[in-house]
Amino acid sequence: MRAILTRVSSASVTIDNEVVGKIGRGFLILLGVGPEDTEAECRCLAEKCLALRIFKDKNDKMNLGLESVGGEVLVVSQFTLYGNCRKGRRPSFVGAAGPELGEALYEKFLDICREQGYEPQHGRFGADMKVESVNDGPVTLILDTVELMDRRHK
Repeated sequence: MRAILTRVSSASVTIDNEVVGKIGRGFLILLGVGPEDTEAECRCLAEKCLALRIFKDKNDKMNLGLESVGGEVLVVSQFTLYGNCRKGRRPSFVGAAGPELGEALYEKFLDICREQGYEPQHGRFGADMKVESVNDGPVTLILDTVELMDRRHK
């Protein structure tokens, strides 16, 4: 699984001109699922994202986590994180999980956020979404379970 995590002052997701998810200070997480991903990878990624300490403390050091700052979470499914741009000018998305697995692990990620004490705002899997964010810093991180779990794709 892959995530692009951005520290934000605010973020929202809109579907058909209706805001369906909105947060203030916190994390905007764009989440992609690969075809070999499992619930174990999902849990690893969710817990890692939620535990990151990337908010500034009184000494201007990135030392505070979501809980310390009363942060919120907005999670948006993003199969294009598995886009392959090596050949040609049009990306290939064959490296992304199919819709059934993708949606199941996206929903599992949301459930893990809830378990960890963060009621996630979110988009809708497979929908055409408009995402807005006010990036703070900006601080943006790329997380991949291949690296987090030292798992090698076959």
